[in-house]
Amino acid sequence: MSSVNKVILIGNVGADPEVRYLDRGVAIATFNLATTERGYIMQNGTQVPDVTEWHSIVLWRNLAEWAQQNLRKSMKIYVEGKLKTRTWEKDGQIRRKTEVIAENVQILYRPEQYKRNDGLNPSESQNEASESLNDEAQATQEVQSQGGFFSNIF
Repeated sequence: MSSVNKVILIGNVGADPEVRYLDRGVAIATFNLATTERGYIMQNGTQVPDVTEWHSIVLWRNLAEWAQQNLRKSMKIYVEGKLKTRTWEKDGQIRRKTEVIAENVQILYRPEQYKRNDGLNPSESQNEASESLNDEAQATQEVQSQGGFFSNIF
C-alpha cells in the first residue's frame, strides 16, 4: 500500500516572499504562513486563547516568481503541497526544519492596499500560476537528482 504526503493550509502570509536563485537560474521562494485556531470559552467559563501556528512555505521556479510578483504580507491564501523535513549540522548540533513544498497557491483575499488595477482577478492570475506546476515538478526532480532539495543552498 502506498502512502500520502499532502498538506492543505489556508492562512495569512507573514511577510513578503523572499526569492533567490540557484546556480542554474532556478528560482526558489520562501515565506511563513500563519494559521490560527480561534479561541473559545469553555462551559466552566475558562477562556481558551487563539492559537497561531507558523508554517514555512517553499515554492519553486515559475511559482516562486509568481509569488514574488503577487503575494504580499497579510494576504489570505490557500496552499496545497507536501511536507519535507531537512536536517543539517550547525555548531555540532543536528538541526531539523519541516517545510511545506507548495504545488498550488491561490490568493483568497487581498487587503485594499494590494488590490490590482490590471483587470485580472485573483482566479485569473492563479490560472497563470497553475499552468507552471509542471515546471515546478520538473525543477524539483532536477534539484533532487543533484543531491537533494537544499544541497545547493547551504
